[in-house]
Amino acid sequence: MVAQALPKGDHGPLAVDLMTEGGVDVIVPWAAQRCVTRWEGARGERALARWRATAAQAAKQSRRAWLPEVTVPVSTGELAERVATATLAVLLDPAGPVALSEVGLPGSGGILVIVGPEGGVSPAETAQLTQAGAIAARLGPTVLRTSSAGLVAAAVVASRTGRWDEPAPLRP
Repeated sequence: MVAQALPKGDHGPLAVDLMTEGGVDVIVPWAAQRCVTRWEGARGERALARWRATAAQAAKQSRRAWLPEVTVPVSTGELAERVATATLAVLLDPAGPVALSEVGLPGSGGILVIVGPEGGVSPAETAQLTQAGAIAARLGPTVLRTSSAGLVAAAVVASRTGRWDEPAPLRP
């Protein structure tokens, strides 16, 4: 599962497309404090519908057996509740004390990766999410755009869990 802060413009659908192709099962739109984009009213409904349509198209293209779930948007408080129930929650942070590739992964249970907005996660949000149980971890020596960070993090996790060891499904 990846919680994706709401990026501006076409970066949101791009993030959904990439994460879907990369095998993410659940995408959680997150209204982080530093997000420029706000999903309110009819605009929010259209944006959510676009993310879901993008996930469906990307799943077909990548021959996925099932569609990823794109949930309703969550606040930081709601995201902290998800952190508390996840087996492992990782908050991507360029200054994180450990690399994501070195974080110990559970043998079973849900893994939640949190991708912040382009402006970064606020100190208050970082405190709230880490108090709920999230571990701060960095992806590598460079800072990625919010639209690509979810895919890269999912690839790191999937390659370490054996998820990508299975062959692609055959086309009928």
